[in-house]
Amino acid sequence: MVKYFCRRSVLVFSFLFALLVPFLNKSAFPKQVLYFGFCPKYNPRIMYQLYQPFINFLNEATPYQFEIKLSRIYEDTIERLGNGDIVIASCGPVSYVKAKEKYPVKPILRALSKDGKPYYHGIIVVRQDSPIQNLSDLKEKSFAFGQAWSTAGHILPEYYLSKANIKLKDLKHYDFLRHHDSVAMAVLKGHFDAGAVKDIVAYKYQKEGFRFIFMTDPIPTVPIFVREGVPPEMVRSVKTALLNLNPQDPNHQKKMSLWDEEFKYGFTEASDSDYDSIRKILRAVEKGRTMKGRLRE
Repeated sequence: MVKYFCRRSVLVFSFLFALLVPFLNKSAFPKQVLYFGFCPKYNPRIMYQLYQPFINFLNEATPYQFEIKLSRIYEDTIERLGNGDIVIASCGPVSYVKAKEKYPVKPILRALSKDGKPYYHGIIVVRQDSPIQNLSDLKEKSFAFGQAWSTAGHILPEYYLSKANIKLKDLKHYDFLRHHDSVAMAVLKGHFDAGAVKDIVAYKYQKEGFRFIFMTDPIPTVPIFVREGVPPEMVRSVKTALLNLNPQDPNHQKKMSLWDEEFKYGFTEASDSDYDSIRKILRAVEKGRTMKGRLRE
């Protein structure tokens, strides 16, 4: 009799719970927490300021709870993706290509620039009062690069300097600074004769006293990529949420207004072949060189 009563009670409870489930608040069920890694383009305070609103949007638009995971250097973000500490990441094109060489990763989206195209530029800048007019004038001058794996901050400027017959040894001295903003400020303060930054940073500081002496060919925009084998439903959720954004829609504009400049104009599908041009440049950059610069804050 007792066993019958217990079984009957369980069945009744299960039936009632099934009826109530559609009316329960979704917040009653905790979301799965996943870590989204970002390469350190800016200092940590600015990174959180620009990317937390983006993460907040994903948390609202998908059934997942994403949290930001920052690294001090670009390589650390890739290693964290490789060992599973993070499941999704956004870094520059060079970092993606380097990640692909070591781990089974794939791009799922790439950002659109302000003009709606999936490209951006690297820019070499000097102070407004500098006598430097072109790349050839940089011989025996000091130069500020970004981090070693920075696309616009290091790999591309070294590539174009080499095409202008200027090797690293031809520079008076050079250093690798931690962030694009660090490069910009170092040049403005006169600590270096010239420096390399991505276009959105160059335009940001142009009114402070910059002059542009060189702009790269178009670069494929920053990808969002995952390690192969992550849950396909997570990939679909993120892609659907971001591809449905329309920068021309006032409501969407409001949501994106606080995001980093690289993300606030929408996204498009991405494939590995989009970054073949970066692979070609990486192969062309001198191998086995001795880096005499040092990473500075």
